Amino acid sequence: MTESERISHAEHDHNQCIRKAISVAEQLCLSRGVQLTPIRHKILELIWNSHKAVKAYDLLDQIRPVNDAAKPSTVYRALDFLLEQGLIHRVESLNAFVGCHCSGTQHDQLLLICTACHTVEERAAPNVLSALEVELTTANFVPQRKTIEIHGLCKSCKPA
Repeated sequence: MTESERISHAEHDHNQCIRKAISVAEQLCLSRGVQLTPIRHKILELIWNSHKAVKAYDLLDQIRPVNDAAKPSTVYRALDFLLEQGLIHRVESLNAFVGCHCSGTQHDQLLLICTACHTVEERAAPNVLSALEVELTTANFVPQRKTIEIHGLCKSCKPA
């Protein structure tokens, strides 16, 4: 990791990420007339605890100290709600979930998944998605959703 990457990482205020994600979620749910119940709120907060994808059963383990009656169905219902509201993304290849940086808008995703530190970075990647749209049109294929997942090494983990 270079000095500038160390500084950039050190300057990252992850608590601010969590506060912003929760605030956006609360505002969106209020404007849509849906409830961000305490369990949904807690699951969203747990997902945002890092920029790494988290599995449903790990969320269950983390929520049990707060809600000892929580069952897998409790977590899956909360995840379904958060997905429907566009507040999180499912990382299909990992069978896990990550917070959405663009909550509130329907969008395609390019997810960069680091195989070393396990962070997941969401990218807009308009050029990639435009090229993909051309291919889909040529194939006369109508996608229901588009997520591209690429596994590799992030800028902090790649060899110098």
